[in-house]
Amino acid sequence: MKSLKFIILFVYLFSNFLAISQTKNTLKLAMAQMLVEGGELENNLHRAAEIIEEASKNNADIVLLPEAMDLGWTHSSAHTKAGEIPGGSTFQILAKAAQKNNIYVCAGIIEKEGERRYNSAVLINRQGELILKHRKINELDIAHDLYALGEIINVCDTEFGRIGVLICADASSKDYILPRSMGYLGAGLILLPSAWAVPPDFDNEKEPYGGMWEKAFKTVCREFNLNIAAVSNVGTIIDGPWENWDCIGNSMLMENGGEKLFVLPHGVNADTIVYQQINLVKRPGQGTTWHKYWNTLKN
Repeated sequence: MKSLKFIILFVYLFSNFLAISQTKNTLKLAMAQMLVEGGELENNLHRAAEIIEEASKNNADIVLLPEAMDLGWTHSSAHTKAGEIPGGSTFQILAKAAQKNNIYVCAGIIEKEGERRYNSAVLINRQGELILKHRKINELDIAHDLYALGEIINVCDTEFGRIGVLICADASSKDYILPRSMGYLGAGLILLPSAWAVPPDFDNEKEPYGGMWEKAFKTVCREFNLNIAAVSNVGTIIDGPWENWDCIGNSMLMENGGEKLFVLPHGVNADTIVYQQINLVKRPGQGTTWHKYWNTLKN
């Protein structure tokens, strides 16, 4: 009996060792700053499927798509065209594309659950399986009539280590509590589908966009020695409280614990896909271990 227990223990420890040793230290991320047309479900999904295929052909490991990439942020079509997760047409098309192209897909999609609609995001693995779903928590008040708010944050383990998913304004929550919570949960990479919009008269030369995001990302990345990738869509919003505002891309990647910032093109027509190699830096703590780490820095 003792020998059997020893064998079971050995197998358990050895399997954990293999899982850790096989974790990759780098990944190739496709940042897909795609055009999103409000309410045009079929067009948006067709465009997303093409992007996923292109990302795979360029040997990307993960493709990151924007917030509400199927219907557009706050578009009223959410009432009639939103689908379930999993099960709805949007999720099914993304899952099939992930499986067909052997790539991870992270995308923001509008979710239907009963009479409620959620501004959600999914992370789908290479086999087309849902491994993480997040419902936006820090939603702008102007969208509360359309979207119910999420109540849970979570992370998942992948071949690249632990990944977390938030959505847009979640990253700017007070004291950055939501992305900081991801750090406590052990995420080495946070993926952030976004829809960054500005009014029609916005002048990017006079007041360059993105300062608040850079501050938020750098604070959390430095504090927890992690990476944050945020991808926004492009195109004009045609419905909802921000009608006629422009989504302007300007997507960002904060790497290596806040030491390097990479910014994609800005503009309503800046539809592009850019590839970045991300180095997953070793994180010095997790959970309460962080307090010990911070104390060593102070001393």
